[in-house]
Amino acid sequence: MTRTQTLAFVGDSITDAGRDRADAGSLGDGYVRLVADEFARRGASVRVVNAGIAGNRAVDLERRWAPDVAPHEADVVTLFIGVNDMWRRYDHDDPTSAEDFEATCRRLLAAEAQSRPVGPKWILMEPFLLPVREEQHAWLDDLDGKRQAVRRLAEETGAPLVPLHDILTAAAGAEGAAALAPDGVHPTPLGSRLIADAWFTAFDGVSASGREAAAPAAEASAATA
Repeated sequence: MTRTQTLAFVGDSITDAGRDRADAGSLGDGYVRLVADEFARRGASVRVVNAGIAGNRAVDLERRWAPDVAPHEADVVTLFIGVNDMWRRYDHDDPTSAEDFEATCRRLLAAEAQSRPVGPKWILMEPFLLPVREEQHAWLDDLDGKRQAVRRLAEETGAPLVPLHDILTAAAGAEGAAALAPDGVHPTPLGSRLIADAWFTAFDGVSASGREAAAPAAEASAATA
């Protein structure tokens, strides 16, 4: 009997996507819903958990990790955070340095790994911004520090990186930024579809690698039996 895998998605409004927080099974209407729909189409035995909350920064995730994320003991945790760590600098004069952002994310990864005998697999999503107003172009410098922090963590831990900023920036060149995110951040259905597709590229790559690694091990076991 196939064991049901739990996949938890943790982040801000892009993950939240209007979910009903009073309903544990609510997935919102963004990329997490599209991911769940694709798993259903594949007939996969998975449980998808949306643990996104609009407006969250990395420090907010850290405060609520124990009650909102850890109890699920997810097999795969997708961490997608950073745009509000940038945005609050410009709309509330409340900046988060790249160093503080990275330190918080490191603590999240370490705490989850230490909280149970077999820690989760991680997928790290890069924050993105598609400037639709002139002043937003200057925000990219701040975002770049957060993006590089996520990339370092992916490289150090071996977690798959979903390079959303590069993917969506390229798509915006063809479709126009507003067609993907009218305010530069919150995705349209097309933007959500591109995010979900990018997530599956990372997830399927990890799954394929796991199968390839398992095959030689199984052959070796049979040879020594």
